[in-house]
Amino acid sequence: MSAAPRPRTTTRDPEELTRRLSTWLATRLPGARATAATVPASNGMSSETLLFTIDHPDPLSPEFSAALKQSRAPTSCALRLAADPAAYTIFPRYDMPRQYRTMELVADRTDLPVPRTLWLEEDPAHLGAPFFVMARATGRVPPDVMPYTYEGSWLHDATDADRDRLEAASVSVLARLHDQLPATSAEFLALPGTGTPLRRHVDAQHAYYTWVVDGLPRSPLIERGFAWLADHWPEDPGDTVLTWGDARIGNIVYDGFEPAAVLDWEMAALGPRELDLGWMIYLHRFFQDLTESSGQPGLPDLLRRDRVESRYAHLTGHQPRAMEFHTLYAALRHAIVMLRVAYRQVHFGVGVPPALAGGVPVPADADGLILHRDTLEAMLAGRYW
Repeated sequence: MSAAPRPRTTTRDPEELTRRLSTWLATRLPGARATAATVPASNGMSSETLLFTIDHPDPLSPEFSAALKQSRAPTSCALRLAADPAAYTIFPRYDMPRQYRTMELVADRTDLPVPRTLWLEEDPAHLGAPFFVMARATGRVPPDVMPYTYEGSWLHDATDADRDRLEAASVSVLARLHDQLPATSAEFLALPGTGTPLRRHVDAQHAYYTWVVDGLPRSPLIERGFAWLADHWPEDPGDTVLTWGDARIGNIVYDGFEPAAVLDWEMAALGPRELDLGWMIYLHRFFQDLTESSGQPGLPDLLRRDRVESRYAHLTGHQPRAMEFHTLYAALRHAIVMLRVAYRQVHFGVGVPPALAGGVPVPADADGLILHRDTLEAMLAGRYW
């Protein structure tokens, strides 16, 4: 496998978006405008993010000061905007109120560092889609491109002791989330359908896969993965908790090596604890495998499955169970996302000569579009771990 740049195609013009944001912002803070707007390098895979500063022609005016105090708004903010439907979205639906409500709940019921939410706007007329504004977190994020496992990244260049500190603190995020917030407080995150929360979660992923391949080549590998899950279903899925969903260190802002902000809650759902554990373990392995395939050693001792499980058990008293199931399920979920990303690249002609853009044929071999195909094959054959 080789690393590929993350597609960032969007039909939105950042300057126009900032202008419209300023118009909306003035309805919340009279006279205010959005300035110094930037788009993070990781933007474009899911909901879009815009970092901006709240400015005012007379920042010392009593009216502006009072409005800031009443809203508790900092001057440095981040906008989360539902993905542009015209940009071949990664997911079929973007529920911004659900994400906003989740962040408020986690901030209120746990000691996790979640960015402070400021405003939710459900009317798409303002920016073309629902959005919310939150306080901007400062610190460092382990990058996806180039992955933090590659030489030269701040995490790769850290000491073993500092990486161990980061790992322990990151596993603690999951432990505290799962232990401090009762699932009964988050019933709105229950997925539709029947059966256990795990059954509903897998059914929702199968529905997502069906949406991804609608009218396009299906993936025999992904379908084999779902069959494997059915044949290896856990006898006891465990207790139900609020799961973060996209539980990985690339969604944490670190102050030094301690979490300063836990981001990206759009995949949150009710389910067993192992959903988050499997995702955190596998998503690191995804980047580690990419790095080793390029001839670099990467970070083989970071987020090792045995150590993550041991740390989590020590913190919670819960011994992770059925982890072969949950790590394979994480790889399968990631394969569906990667297939959608690949079809999106084909749609926009990303990575092909300009002359072919818009006329690129869809490859017949869908499995060949899955970047971690070999890993998933090995997991299904029982020879990965």
